[in-house]
Amino acid sequence: MTVPPRKATIHDIARLSGASPSTVSAALSENWKSRRISEPRVEEIRRIAAEQGYSINMQARGLRQARSGLVGMVIPIHDNRFFSSMSQSFEAFARDRGLVPVIASSMRDRNEELRIVRTLISYAVDYLFIAGATDPEAITALCRTAGLRHVFVDLPGPGAPSVISDNHQGAARLTRQLLADMTGDPTPRGRIYLIGGVATDYATSRRIEGFRDVLAEAGHPPAPEQIIACGYSPLRAKHEITALCDRLGGLPAGLFVNSLTAFEGVLGYLVGLPPEAVEGTAIGCYDYDPFAAYLQFPVHMVRQDSHRLIELAYDLIDREDQTPALYEVEPKLIPPRTIDYGPHGQFG
Repeated sequence: MTVPPRKATIHDIARLSGASPSTVSAALSENWKSRRISEPRVEEIRRIAAEQGYSINMQARGLRQARSGLVGMVIPIHDNRFFSSMSQSFEAFARDRGLVPVIASSMRDRNEELRIVRTLISYAVDYLFIAGATDPEAITALCRTAGLRHVFVDLPGPGAPSVISDNHQGAARLTRQLLADMTGDPTPRGRIYLIGGVATDYATSRRIEGFRDVLAEAGHPPAPEQIIACGYSPLRAKHEITALCDRLGGLPAGLFVNSLTAFEGVLGYLVGLPPEAVEGTAIGCYDYDPFAAYLQFPVHMVRQDSHRLIELAYDLIDREDQTPALYEVEPKLIPPRTIDYGPHGQFG
């Protein structure tokens, strides 16, 4: 008969790390800041604990013994219409199930994201939703250690069910619409340009694929300079649209703006032009804001169905089978000067 290996104790971690047991205990909880333990020291202790299997034993012990009635959600930021609408739906579904929702913003910071996940685990939340995860593998490792069901929303994670928008389809629809609104000018100024987003991000990469595929189908595969993945900063987007128009001698025939924050920067440039300068440009934004309906020029917008994303995420987290799989929700193309309140009166 094989004797199972002895489980590591807090004293083992203290011996291996050269720290006192009380320091190890604080480092493995969220009390390390009040104890003024340095962050590198905390990470070292947690690394040693994970290597020894201590974190698994510690977190799994008792966390799933009883239901807390709490359900947690981590979002990147609050001041974004898409994520704020997602939060509203998350709360509504939680309350319908008799659960108490807990929502926290990571500010797109990996360390803060993981700190939030650890804290929610320590409060024994029954389920965890992660929107726009920056490090899904690390999150899954923590959740599996704690025996916690979790689901990724907006961006996929390889270790749990994921619910995302069909970014390829949404981008393809927007690109086709812009092409239909454009003239057949073969010059560089007669092309359509994509501005905004990070090319290595999953959502942006899928949108770029949709953009490229439609242009290739139309017989106009995009040149590298037609894709300006300059991030999400409004100031950066304004700088890029200014530089583009300087190179072309005016606005291009088509503009595909990849996010509402980038659109803010593009809009900052457009409002400084005379109205007739914008008339010949087909404009679209992969994001939605009802105020675009009141602009002096038409803008096609893609509205992601945040309510359906959360609804499907709740359905998935209830299933016994938690095998990682990807589920896509179709976004909606909103015509210019149209206000779409969504199926439940939400703008996002």
